[in-house]
Amino acid sequence: MKKIFLSLSLIFLTIGIFAQNTNTDIPSVEVKDINGNVFNTSKISNNGKPIIIDFWATWCHPCINELIAIDENYDDWKDETGVKVYAVSIDNSRSMGRVAPFVNGKGWEFEILLDPNSDFKRAMNVVNVPHTFLIDGKGKVVWQHTSYAEGDEEELYELVKKLAKGEKIDK
Repeated sequence: MKKIFLSLSLIFLTIGIFAQNTNTDIPSVEVKDINGNVFNTSKISNNGKPIIIDFWATWCHPCINELIAIDENYDDWKDETGVKVYAVSIDNSRSMGRVAPFVNGKGWEFEILLDPNSDFKRAMNVVNVPHTFLIDGKGKVVWQHTSYAEGDEEELYELVKKLAKGEKIDK
């Protein structure tokens, strides 16, 4: 009976994740940037160009693999589309001190935000990491994806290019 309940719970959770409403605004939540300054997420913008918001943690290997893959292409992506990446760490207050040295060690040039209380994570309905959102030039969530497998960054980039050209994303 427990297995059936667990299976049904997992199915409903998965349906809930994929049925999340897109085309919504970024919620207003106070987090911190990598330097410890308060940052309101309603200020996430990119002059009308696409934005990627990626929730991750230092302990999450798929998250790190995804951000490494994005980083390897980021300069080209910025040149071609003007996309901007916000990597939101959900490391808690005990592990938050590892984020800056980790990011600096990787040489990532993304905007790094810290969400140790998971306020922004909850506001965006993120259950598991990695969880990636694509935001259009008007600040609307137009696509999202959970988990990471090698090559997912290519699909993401194709969607970014569509947005940069003003095309709509098929849901």
